[in-house]
Amino acid sequence: MAESKGSMLAKSVQKHAGRAKEKILQNLGKVDRTADEIFDDHLNNFNRQQQNANRLQKEFNNYIRCIRAAQIASKSLMDAIFEIYEPQWSGYDALSAQVQSAESLWQDFSHKLADQVLIPLNTYTGQFPEMKKKVEKRNRKLIDYDSQRHSFQSLQANANKRKDDVKLTKGREQLEEARRTYELLNTELHDELPALYESRILFLVTNLQTLFATEQVFHNETAKIYSELEAIVDKLATESQRGSNTLRKVTSNAIKASSPVQSPVKQMNDANLSNSIQYQNTNGSTNHATTTDLPPGVLYRVKATYGYVKEDVDELSFEVGDIIRVIEYDDPEDQEEGWLMGEKEGTNEKGLFPANFTRPI
Repeated sequence: MAESKGSMLAKSVQKHAGRAKEKILQNLGKVDRTADEIFDDHLNNFNRQQQNANRLQKEFNNYIRCIRAAQIASKSLMDAIFEIYEPQWSGYDALSAQVQSAESLWQDFSHKLADQVLIPLNTYTGQFPEMKKKVEKRNRKLIDYDSQRHSFQSLQANANKRKDDVKLTKGREQLEEARRTYELLNTELHDELPALYESRILFLVTNLQTLFATEQVFHNETAKIYSELEAIVDKLATESQRGSNTLRKVTSNAIKASSPVQSPVKQMNDANLSNSIQYQNTNGSTNHATTTDLPPGVLYRVKATYGYVKEDVDELSFEVGDIIRVIEYDDPEDQEEGWLMGEKEGTNEKGLFPANFTRPI
C-alpha cells in the first residue's frame, strides 16, 4: 500500500511538472498549442456571466441587510410615535392599527425578498464554481494532449525502426488516450457553456420581475399606511384647534407610568369615570357639603359613589360607600384639576382621588 501511494504521488508530481514545462514552452512559442476559437468565445461569455452574477449577488445581499436595518429602524420609530400619542387623543386606536400594519408589511417584504429573490439568485450563482472546475479540468487535459502530441512527434522524428517500434506504439496509444479524454470534456463544454449563458435571460426576467413586483406592492401599501397616518394627525390638529380635545389632567407620576396599552385597573377606573353622573366644579366645589363640626384641617366630607383603585402610590383607593375627609394639599401648587386630597375615615390612608367618584355629604 505504501509503494502504491508513493507511486501515485510520484506520477502526480511528474504530471504537474510536465504540464508546467509544456505551458512554459507554449508561452515562449517553442511549441504550438491546440486552438479552439469557438470554445474561447464560450469561455469569455462564461467569465463575464459569472462576474456579473457575483456582483448582483453581492449587491443584493447588501440590499437585504439594509432592508432589515430599515425594518428595525421603522419599528423603533413607530413605537416611539405610538408611545407619545396619548390614549385620549382622537385616532388613537386607528394609529395602533396602522402601526401594526406597517410592522407586518415590513416583515412580509423582507421575507419575500429573501425567499423569492435571494434564494433563486444563490441557486443561479451556485452553478458557476462547478462549471469553472470543469473548464479548468478541460484545460489541464488539453495541455496533457498537447504534451503527448509533441512527445510523439519527437519520437517519430528520432525513430529507429529496429529499436523504437515499441516506444512508437506506446506513444501512439498515450496520445490517443489523451486526445479522447480532452475531446470528451471539450465536447461537453461546447454544449454546456452556451446553454448556461443563454439561461441568464430567463433567470433575470423571472428574478427581476419578482423583485420589482415585490417592491411595488410594498411601496404601494406603505403609501396607503402613511396616508392614513397623515389623516389621523390632520384630524387631531383640527379637533385641537376647535378646542374639542379637552383631557382630564393626571398627576406627573401617572403620566410617567402611562403606556399605549391600558392596564385592567385603568380600564376599570375609566369605565367608572365615564359612567359617573356626579360631577363637581374643577376647584372641588363644596356645594351641599356640611362644613361645621369637622375635625381640624378637614374642609368637608364626601361619600364614594363609585369604587376607585389607585394607580400610583400617592393616590387613594376606596369602595362604594366609603367616607373620605377632604383636606388641603400639602403644597397648593400640586393641586390637579378634578382631583382632591383626602383621608379615608377609619384608616390612616391618605392620598389623591378623583372628585367625580364621590359626592359631598
